[in-house]
Amino acid sequence: MLYPRESETREVKDLSGVWEFRVDKDNEGYEKQWFKKPLKDTIPMPVPASYNDITQDSAIRDHIGNVWYERNFFIPLSWKEKRIFLRVGSASHKARVWINGREAGYHKGGFLPFAMEVNDLVGFGQENRLTITVDNILDWTDIPPGEIKEISNDMHPEGYRVQEYHFDFFNYSGIHRPVRLLALPENYIDDISVVTNIDKNSGIISYVVQVKGHLARISVHLLDREGNTLAEANELEGKLCVSEAHLWEPGQPYLYILEVKVFNGQEKLEDSYRLPVGIRTVKVDGKQFLINGKPFYFKGFGKHEDSDLRGKGLDHVINIKDLNLLKWMGANSFRTSHYPYSEELMNLADREGFVIIDEVPAVGLNLWGREEKAFSPERINEKTLEHHLNCLRELIQRDKNHPCVVMWSVANEPASYEEGAVSYFQKIAKEVRNLDPTRPITLVNSSMPHTCQVAQLFDVVCVNRYYSWYTDSGHLELIEFQLEKDLRDWYEQFKKPVFLTEYGADTIAGFHQDPAVMFTEEYQCEMLEHYHRVLDRLDFIIGEHVWNFADFATKQDIVRVVGNKKGVFTRQRQPKAAAFLLKRRWSSTKET
Repeated sequence: MLYPRESETREVKDLSGVWEFRVDKDNEGYEKQWFKKPLKDTIPMPVPASYNDITQDSAIRDHIGNVWYERNFFIPLSWKEKRIFLRVGSASHKARVWINGREAGYHKGGFLPFAMEVNDLVGFGQENRLTITVDNILDWTDIPPGEIKEISNDMHPEGYRVQEYHFDFFNYSGIHRPVRLLALPENYIDDISVVTNIDKNSGIISYVVQVKGHLARISVHLLDREGNTLAEANELEGKLCVSEAHLWEPGQPYLYILEVKVFNGQEKLEDSYRLPVGIRTVKVDGKQFLINGKPFYFKGFGKHEDSDLRGKGLDHVINIKDLNLLKWMGANSFRTSHYPYSEELMNLADREGFVIIDEVPAVGLNLWGREEKAFSPERINEKTLEHHLNCLRELIQRDKNHPCVVMWSVANEPASYEEGAVSYFQKIAKEVRNLDPTRPITLVNSSMPHTCQVAQLFDVVCVNRYYSWYTDSGHLELIEFQLEKDLRDWYEQFKKPVFLTEYGADTIAGFHQDPAVMFTEEYQCEMLEHYHRVLDRLDFIIGEHVWNFADFATKQDIVRVVGNKKGVFTRQRQPKAAAFLLKRRWSSTKET
């Protein structure tokens, strides 16, 4: 379903706000059918937001299992002749929806939207009750995967269990993005797909419109920023040509509007939708990544959707602040590590000209040093693959029209050295190329070039490296020797451009020492400088993304001090010394 935008034929009602909330401490709500009647013993809870950090109760923060959300809403009488949809922006990680005690839908996957038609479940001109159950349990059929472990020994009470997962960020849960009601016409525009190309000075927009219902006529107009019509058509599928086109360029974005209208047999307007469109091309060519035929060098970060109190909940203030900080530094890109970010942020990136590597939530597909195999019938298997493929389909369906998205990332740091990874990622790569043949694809590696068995399937070699941190800790003098050999080996092995997608050091703001030692701001700066000297020597490197943009929350562990501190900014978005180092570098070197 298209992103909910209002028009002269469409209405959107945002259900964000304070909902009723109840933790299902004994996971008995389904059995006792809590959805049949209004929830009892509730507390207030904001939507959208993670619920974990809102209360003072650690049992709520660390709850494993179901929580219940509920609120009442009205459907206006004026919507009676409309088709009513409920759309949830995201709920982590599984969600079941009831309206007036009747089940409306179910969705698995915590970072992508889902929608359902609800006409048969709602009453018009009266109060309705919406109940959503959110389950945060992860198992090996999920991405990201996890496992519930019961600890049975004389030092733990009977039935004690923990949620284990193999990714390094806190498992925030809840309804993280807006819940909206949409009123659409009986016959409506269901989907629009756009692919752009460039022919000399002309821009070419190939489009396909899908409609639901019986429609007599369609009109398609391409409008410039001033609302002038530059091209038009009257077919469900076609091409529009714009002479002397303004291209969507990193840092200099230009968005046209594709205005689609459909009419009934009496020439009455049935539905209207306006889609922002950026004309641009992307391509991998030899050692280079090209945007609009010009070499592009990625400068930026791996990020997280993470902030104080809200967790992973949508926060427009944080989104705008982050983009302003990226501009201030001279950054031009980021990766949605390690899951799809909100559609609202993607819309901002289109508008502001940031380049995005869009990543599916396939993080933690690794057992990190354990003797067992991750890719095995007991763990990452056909059920995992099925869900992984479905998440990719949903991601590409959601983000296919964003000019900011220039590459799909299908996983972060999987056990790509295992034999079982080969057939798994062959199927993944084939599906992504079928879904979108216009964008390059990648997989982010932490293995070594001589052990990786899947990099040949992808267009760009993305590598995460932490020399002098996780290996040879404290030995800054080894970075350049180790990193240069490593990156050269990747290029020689696969003959593809190489992208350093993570590198960095945990840094406690305000910690200083000279000579530099680990966890000080000086160490973070010196580490970055060593890495940059290597990157500047290699002509097959297409980008550098520092890990991480800002400090972020993790599960409690002896290697983390109130979260991961590899941020160049604190969690409150205040700069460490490294921010100024990167600002100097990105404002003056390796221009796009």
